[in-house]
Amino acid sequence: MLDPFSPEVLENPLPLHEKLREAGAVTYLERYGVHALARYAEVHAALTDWQGFESGAGVGLANFRVEKPWRPPSLLLEADPPHHDAPRAVLSKILGPRALRKLRDAWFADAERLVDDVLAEDEFDAVPALAQAFPLRVFPDAVGIGKEGREHLLPYGDHAFNAFGPHNEFVAKGEPRVAELSAWVNAQCAREALSPDGFGARIWAAADHGDITSEQAPLVVRSLLTAGVDTTVHGIAALLYAFATHPEQWRRLREQPSLARVAFDEAVRWESPVQTFFRTATRDLEVGGVPIPAGDKILMFLGAANRDPRRWTGPDAFDLSRDPSGHVGFGMGLHQCVGQHVARLEAEALVTALAARVARLELAGPPRRHLNNTLRGWASLPVRVHRTGGAVGRNGH
Repeated sequence: MLDPFSPEVLENPLPLHEKLREAGAVTYLERYGVHALARYAEVHAALTDWQGFESGAGVGLANFRVEKPWRPPSLLLEADPPHHDAPRAVLSKILGPRALRKLRDAWFADAERLVDDVLAEDEFDAVPALAQAFPLRVFPDAVGIGKEGREHLLPYGDHAFNAFGPHNEFVAKGEPRVAELSAWVNAQCAREALSPDGFGARIWAAADHGDITSEQAPLVVRSLLTAGVDTTVHGIAALLYAFATHPEQWRRLREQPSLARVAFDEAVRWESPVQTFFRTATRDLEVGGVPIPAGDKILMFLGAANRDPRRWTGPDAFDLSRDPSGHVGFGMGLHQCVGQHVARLEAEALVTALAARVARLELAGPPRRHLNNTLRGWASLPVRVHRTGGAVGRNGH
């Protein structure tokens, strides 16, 4: 019986994805009693039809209509209009182009400092050294939380994304720390915990203006802290892995640094850090001629859609000549990731700093997957760098 949440499939979901795409527009997964969508057209259509495929009953396997969620639902991810509209509008403005333009120079300079420090060695693990280190430096600063305790963000986010799946070993692994991590994160969302000039303070200011309520404000801050770190970490790691295994694409980026954002989107399409999300049928539906009864859960395989040969030419290739802009790695439609431009800026800053200093990037050992019910990422990515001009770090030859 197919189990998309088994360790074997989470380690390498590509064979299952192909099997599901070839099986038809909709497949029924008996183990969980859910309908699976793995082709691009059907996944895209479900993501953009919030009236038929609701998020308010939870975007995980649990159905909030009949089960109590483990934490108060996200006002953005796990809500539909009209409840979704005001928080979304507030966050869209706060994370908009004007705010990011103000951060751009500082983040690029910060990326250069980090990369210079890391490149003191010619071999290092790119996951903790770069993919985790940079988002944990700049994003919490932008939100306005203090330096102490930031290491809690990754295990908290990891559990939150695990909890979208079934109650398996990955959920059980995180449960002993849920209370502690949740308490810390909730404390960071309070007005008094936030610096006066960050995203968090602006969310509270929106509550003062009446755009959202004071009860909603900490939940909107929490959404930033929950969804804004792990996803970006895994996206940057996916990009570094792509370049370490595709030297010709690294050369192309170095020749044309303006491709940095395209490269990040192509890595998100290719690796799909967010692999799956659920929806719930609000009424009796039909997809590809297959009936889906009202109240049933639908499991959308974003990763499978992003490699669907019906939509993409040579989908298994990481290719900077491709236009990846239609990918569903950030979702699509009303619930499309509100922080995607923040993630793009973080990745662009980091990879631009690397491209200016590193002529060649290669694996220095076998990478190791980080397994999560929802996220696809790397736990370890040993790399070796060859610096521009032939120089390498202190351990170079």
